[in-house]
This record gives sequence, structure tokens and C-alpha cells, in this order.
Amino acid sequence: MRRYVSLLSLGSALVLAACTPPVPDSGAEAGFDTSPFDAPPAVGTTITGEPLVPPVRADNTLLSPPAAAPRSPGSSSSAGSLRASSGNADIASETAAALSASLANSGQAPLQADPSNPSPLVLSHAGISDENDFGAVSSRQSIQSDADRLAQQRAQYQVVAPIAVPTRQGTAPPNVVSYALSSSNPRGNRIYSRTGINLRTKSARNCAGFRSADQAQQVFLEAGGPRRDRQSLDPDGDGYACAWDPSPYRRAVQN
Repeated sequence: MRRYVSLLSLGSALVLAACTPPVPDSGAEAGFDTSPFDAPPAVGTTITGEPLVPPVRADNTLLSPPAAAPRSPGSSSSAGSLRASSGNADIASETAAALSASLANSGQAPLQADPSNPSPLVLSHAGISDENDFGAVSSRQSIQSDADRLAQQRAQYQVVAPIAVPTRQGTAPPNVVSYALSSSNPRGNRIYSRTGINLRTKSARNCAGFRSADQAQQVFLEAGGPRRDRQSLDPDGDGYACAWDPSPYRRAVQN
């Protein structure tokens, strides 16, 4: 019985061994021809094997095309040369289109930089007036003509003598200029007496009805001023109505 059980176990192990897939070698095709545990080759031994494949490079033919390899007569060009020639043709066509557009806009072909080109046309004194052009003026005038013109202007010069201002006739209204020159007291210096209630309030209300201080002073003088102030135009009694100032007329005479 024990022998039968042993044979059965041995048969089961063989069946399992036959059904189990083989374990792949982790070192296969890893670039090693020998085991990593082997001793290194001796000095001078030639090592043979498959060369490493270089990585694939990006095609930059359009950016920097490599030098063309020598070709035999009659052979066809490479794909890189075709692309380069196609790019050059596009650039040439775009340049021609740009030149054509500039020619249509300006009406003149662009000037290429070249030492043999003729010098540009210089306009005759562009931006200079005829009076500032020495050549134009010297062709028409001279020192003698200037002297003759100066003598003619001196002969036409006339001096107009001042005449006296005519005297006013009749009852002319008071003149504020004459009053400013005949008086000498400064503004705010009381000379004449003023009586009444709320004189400054009345003065502010009545002065607001005049277009200017000169007009108020003239009306003030016509109504008996500066001694009398019937309309309360001079509440401080300095002889000047509605803050009228005689100093500008006085300075004009002094200057």
C-alpha cells in the first residue's frame, strides 16, 4: 500500500512538472553574451557583438540642411534637397510679391544699396523762404539799394506835434480823472462827516446797482459829493464812493 502511494505521488509530480511553463531567463537579450558572474576578458581580447542602434533624430532639413552628398550625373535629388528648394521658392515668391506691392503703392521701384547708384535729387532750398535765401536776395538787392530805401523812409518820416485838449463847454458832468488828480487823501481816511443808520448796509445795496466803481463815483459827484452823500455811497466819508480807487490815475500821471 505504501509503495502504491509513492508511485502515485511521483506520477502526480511528473504531470505537474510537464504542465508548468518554463521560466524565462531574466538575463536573455540584455546585452550580455556571458554571465555577469564570469571573469572579465583578458587585455587585448577582441569583443564582438551587435552595435547599438542610434536614437532617431528629428528631421531639421528645413532649418539647417546637411551638406549634399556627391551624386553621380543623372541621379535624382534627395527629399531634403527638394524641401529646401521648395522653401527657397516660397521665399522668392513672397519677396517678389512684397516688391510688387511696394511698387504699386509708391509708383517707384525700391532703390537697392549700391555704391554705383546716382546721388539722390536735392530739391532747391526746400523749406527756406525767399527772404531767407541769400542767393535769391542778393540777386535782387544790394548795399546801395538798401541805402536808397532807408533814405526814402527817412524822407517820409513826419513828426506830429501834440495839441492842447479842448476845454469843455457848458455844464459837463464831473470827471473822475480830474477828481482823482485833484484829491490826495488815501482810501479809508475820513474827511467828510456821514450820519445815518445802517450806512454800510445801504451802501452795499445801492452800490450793487452800478456797473463799475467809476460810474458810481461819477453819480456820487453829480449828486453833491464828496461833501454830501444822499445815496449812502460813501459811508466811511473818504470821498470815494463804492470802494472807488483813485491811485491808478495818480500813478499814470507820475509815470
